[in-house]
Amino acid sequence: MSRSMVDRAGEMEAFDAVARTGSLSAAGRLLGLTPSALSRIISRIESRLGVRLMIRTTRTLSLTPEGEAYRLAARRILADMTESEGAISYQASPRGRLRVSASLAYGRLTIVPLLGEFVALYPEILVDLSLGDELTDVLGGKADVAIRFGPLSDSPLTARRLGSNGRTIIASPEYLKRAGTPTVPEDLLDHNCLNFNFRRADPGWPFMRDGHQIALNVGGNIEANNGETLVQLAQRGVGIARVGSFHVEADIAAGNLIALLQLYNPGDTEDLNALFVGGASTPRRVRVFVDFLVERLAEQR
Repeated sequence: MSRSMVDRAGEMEAFDAVARTGSLSAAGRLLGLTPSALSRIISRIESRLGVRLMIRTTRTLSLTPEGEAYRLAARRILADMTESEGAISYQASPRGRLRVSASLAYGRLTIVPLLGEFVALYPEILVDLSLGDELTDVLGGKADVAIRFGPLSDSPLTARRLGSNGRTIIASPEYLKRAGTPTVPEDLLDHNCLNFNFRRADPGWPFMRDGHQIALNVGGNIEANNGETLVQLAQRGVGIARVGSFHVEADIAAGNLIALLQLYNPGDTEDLNALFVGGASTPRRVRVFVDFLVERLAEQR
């Protein structure tokens, strides 16, 4: 094998570091190389491929479409090399950085409490957790595992079902003492109902009555883009909210929030899935993490 072929793994690592940090200087500090050395490496790759991979100015650095494709391929090759070396080491344990993405509330309430046990079981894995409600591009190499609620779009990603989540209408005891407790859905028209601010297929709150589902358009004076904010507002007695049940199970059990109109709950649910790039080359650290979530979340149901 030629020396140039051997050096390509190092070039891929250097390219990925520059793309990840967005800076030659920052990548150089990570790898112990000078910015000029990294610049020469990128130029060498571009010359060999005959395409431009990065657009560099004095202040910014961005990837071309070809650069994004090269980065994705490089990250997969490097991950495969790491996994292959780990598989034949004497410890033979999963290892490496595991990038996990989850929604803010679910991650904080459900995933974070499980991580201590996971890293105790797999001390060679470094869990890199990002919590946020934006969708993370797993295919683009932005995360190894994305944990998300809702219907799945067509994609080559593998999905493992972790469970499902219903919805509950809640209010604080203080709010109900002040404004009264609704006993039928129509009572909500006289209450301050806190809503999400993003567009939904059906903006009304659904209810089940006499075997038929109905939707009621309710309103209030505050809207938000996430359930955790609506729960916090409800806790402070601002109004009534309809949110994912996982948000409020502990508060309801403690008496801090009251579940309302449960007789009319339509029982609508959203599936929860772990999304990742599947196949024979899936890193073992990804497989053991997803298996761990499936097992632990099943125990909680």
